[in-house]
Amino acid sequence: MQYLPRIADEQLTEKLSYAGAVCIRGPKWCGKTTTAEQHARSALYMQDPDEAENNLMLAETRPSLLLRGERPRLIDEWQDAPQLWDAVRFSVDREQLTGGYILTGSAVPGKQPRHTGAGRISFLAMRTMSLSETGDSTGEVSLGALFGGVAEPEGCSEKNVEDLSYLICRGGWPRAVTASREASLHYAADYVDAVCNEDVSRVDGVSRDPQSARLILREYARLTATAASLNTVRADLAAHGRELSKDTVNSYLSAMRKIYTIEDLESWSPSLRARSRISKTPARFLSDPSIAAAALGTNPDGLLRDMATFGVLFESLCVHDLRVYADAFGGKVYRYHDNTGLEADAVVTLPDGRYGLMEVKLGASFVEQGAASLMKLASKLDTSVMGQPSFMAVLTPGGYAYRRDDGVLVVPVTTLTR
Repeated sequence: MQYLPRIADEQLTEKLSYAGAVCIRGPKWCGKTTTAEQHARSALYMQDPDEAENNLMLAETRPSLLLRGERPRLIDEWQDAPQLWDAVRFSVDREQLTGGYILTGSAVPGKQPRHTGAGRISFLAMRTMSLSETGDSTGEVSLGALFGGVAEPEGCSEKNVEDLSYLICRGGWPRAVTASREASLHYAADYVDAVCNEDVSRVDGVSRDPQSARLILREYARLTATAASLNTVRADLAAHGRELSKDTVNSYLSAMRKIYTIEDLESWSPSLRARSRISKTPARFLSDPSIAAAALGTNPDGLLRDMATFGVLFESLCVHDLRVYADAFGGKVYRYHDNTGLEADAVVTLPDGRYGLMEVKLGASFVEQGAASLMKLASKLDTSVMGQPSFMAVLTPGGYAYRRDDGVLVVPVTTLTR
């Protein structure tokens, strides 16, 4: 399969230039191993069935033997033998290495290493592919340029809601991106099957019921882009005849976080001119919009018949891509919601304090509403502390990118890149 370059490639190259080792973390099938292989000169695959038993035995007795090989050396799925973490840390310390190892992991290890790896091992979050990486965005509007104060964004995408319904359900799985249209829609469903039938139990050795896992994941998907409490999940389960305790539901959700299936969106707490109570509850998101679609049992045609679900999954896609692009600048993505009902679907912040405010709207008829909300939020911010936002933008499915008379940008997500 032809390798499709990833935004993470540049991040990995940079980290290898100064860190002794780099640990790439993210959901299974997102492309961690394939990307790492582009940079590694040798590799150890812990889940190779021909060598797995021998590798685990060596990890217990002589982990240093598994580190032998040209560097950078890839250690794939290192969490299967957490001892390797401490062995890598020791090797980096003893040999004063730079760019010695690349570790990949699709789950938090059940047994934590003795040492954190601070100062020796750098972390790289990797997600499924963004629209820019899959070629489904024209890439004409750069997030970096928006922060740089581009006067007039220029870009045009011919993608429409029918295209977006497919892209949401296909997701950013590398193999799905290169598969036929029909085959590409099976990957997210297979991922959900793997999570519910195997991974939620395998991650920490706690046996969990696959049917309960599926129902909890479905209810979580229903809450996409909302700040609903986890009691809502339990209530919805009870309404469907599945009574589960709070601790049980939390156990399932904790397992899903450990395998990077869930990635909630934390709240932004800016300085405001006037008092408002800012919601601290994170917005519920899965790590790829296709997971939510598959958990809900819908497909592109189903989304087009349910515009409410389409809207929240489109927001999920936009947040996903913004996270990928913001990562390239060391940035973070948050949400804002206060007790007056004022909100911003996404707030992108950079390490130097710059920030951009964004609303997500599925239809052009809602752009005015999104722009008004952003303007109102900007007027509440204490700019003597925060500074002015670098930009305000409404993200849409397709069409033209342009600047409105009020200064708010309209940017199709299918024109956006890092």
